[in-house]
Amino acid sequence: MDEIKIGCVLLAAGNSVRFGENKLLTDINGRLMIERALDAIPADKLCDIVVVTQYESVKNLAEERGYSCVVNDRPQLGISRSVKLGTTALTDKCDGAIYMVADQPWLRRESVSGMLDRFSKDPDSIISMSSGGKRGNPCIFPKAYFAELCALSGDKGGRAVIEKHKGSLILYEVTERELADIDTPDDISIKEQ
Repeated sequence: MDEIKIGCVLLAAGNSVRFGENKLLTDINGRLMIERALDAIPADKLCDIVVVTQYESVKNLAEERGYSCVVNDRPQLGISRSVKLGTTALTDKCDGAIYMVADQPWLRRESVSGMLDRFSKDPDSIISMSSGGKRGNPCIFPKAYFAELCALSGDKGGRAVIEKHKGSLILYEVTERELADIDTPDDISIKEQ
């Protein structure tokens, strides 16, 4: 059997409304949040990496690592636009894609790598990271779901596709801390412990 080719879409285009400023440039223990997100990507296991962003600074950091960038010039249309832009950029290159969000500063590369290995064993399944059975990000979707992901609208992401295909879902367990995302400045100190 041919090796399964998996691409990565890093979603980094949000407006950080609840945070009050671009949270991706926030320093967390000596590393910017976006650097931590980029560090969590196991590039050696991926056929392509696409970072979807509206920020020039994020684009520059991603390109320094050799990653492709797609500019989301209308982030106000919701996460669905970033999902569509990233998916479209990968469509002809891979058998599946992992969708990561850029505001999970404690996500570990080893966990993402293990999740990719799990998908390689079940390439027709949707894999979602979880903690205690509670689903979170990242998620991996086989290419068969790309059309549905591209058809999303508004502030709907992969969760809407998962809801329609629960029978295809496999959970990949990690610690609760790894799944923690940052929405407000207070989240950093609360979730850092």
